[in-house]
Amino acid sequence: MEEAQVAVIGAGPHGLAATAHLARAGAEVHTFGEPLDFWKAMPKGMLLRSNWTATSIAEHDGPLSLTSYCESTGTDLHLPVPLDAFVDYGMWVQGRAAPDVDRRRITRIDQNGAGFSITLADGERMAARTVAVAAGIAPFTNRPEVAAHLPRELVSHTADHDDLSRFKDQEVLVVGAGQSALESAALMHEAGVSVEVVARADHINWLHGGKYHRMLGPKLTPFVYAPTDVGPMGLSRIVAVPDLFRRFPRAAQKPMAYRAIRPAGAAWLQPRLVDVPLHLGRRITAADGSGDKVTVRLDDGTSRTVDHVLFGTGYRVDVSKYPFLSPELVSRIKHVDGYPVLRRGMESSVPGLHFLGAPAAWSFGPIMRFVAGGWYGASSLTRSIVDRRAAAGASTFTVPSPVADDL
Repeated sequence: MEEAQVAVIGAGPHGLAATAHLARAGAEVHTFGEPLDFWKAMPKGMLLRSNWTATSIAEHDGPLSLTSYCESTGTDLHLPVPLDAFVDYGMWVQGRAAPDVDRRRITRIDQNGAGFSITLADGERMAARTVAVAAGIAPFTNRPEVAAHLPRELVSHTADHDDLSRFKDQEVLVVGAGQSALESAALMHEAGVSVEVVARADHINWLHGGKYHRMLGPKLTPFVYAPTDVGPMGLSRIVAVPDLFRRFPRAAQKPMAYRAIRPAGAAWLQPRLVDVPLHLGRRITAADGSGDKVTVRLDDGTSRTVDHVLFGTGYRVDVSKYPFLSPELVSRIKHVDGYPVLRRGMESSVPGLHFLGAPAAWSFGPIMRFVAGGWYGASSLTRSIVDRRAAAGASTFTVPSPVADDL
């Protein structure tokens, strides 16, 4: 049976970041996954709301950064970065960080003595001493129970579509007040869809970070805004350093995390939604299908009958929904509300099992939900493995200083 020192599960931004850091340190890494598969399935025409630096995979400045990509390929990009351009950049990173990525699907991971047994869809098995799960958020779509009984032909989640123009000439109700809901509404409106938005929030939080950057100028901005571009002025610096965020009591972490990632939309969406009706401060109380239509009732007594309801209601982390983690392995993972409780190096209560990306947010803060969180996660994982080898008396690797030191 083939054995890998580290198996990275996932070839999205966090998986590629981990692979890059581990490989630089000299670790033997076997990376599984279809590169950027989640991003490739996002709606055509989407734009990233992150700033230039925070759009970089694995490092905010270096040979794998967005700037290096543009310089080496002659690509001319401007903010906001288009989705297809980010996918091209991600594939460029994959070609350099994980050129031998294994695209076979993993069907099961079991704990096996001091390591893990990995079963692949083709029946092959391999062993790994360490497993780093960077499998993304696709299994975690938050689909409100009020419409759970309706078929996907009538209700769906924004994650279900890669081309929203399919709804042209139809009436669609979008639910949510965050970026995915608002941008989906804008894209559909521009594609000839009759669209309305309903949300529990009584107002839309518009992100005007770029405006404040311009007001403060290049000398003052770094003091209150971190390159990770998550959170408002000041708080941005705290959540950018997970080791600092972790020092706060849980009672303080929760409101800070919410403030950093509350539902919001990029300011550049506002003019695109001028002609889209927004029904704010409203909650759906019932949804019923009849033929090819769905009727939605709101808490103010009004109702809407439309062709489709699109939920832009985000994601709810629950690592037990990763289909490849065996039930026995899941039962050994200490968790809170679906999030694994992680210690240094992104390691779970199961020795050698690490989690990167959104599942690490409960332990390391909201930055882990974003591409820029891969800078810290990959560095922390790598240092943990290096230290573990040193403690075991094995030859050590060379590992760079934590990325957070440079923020």
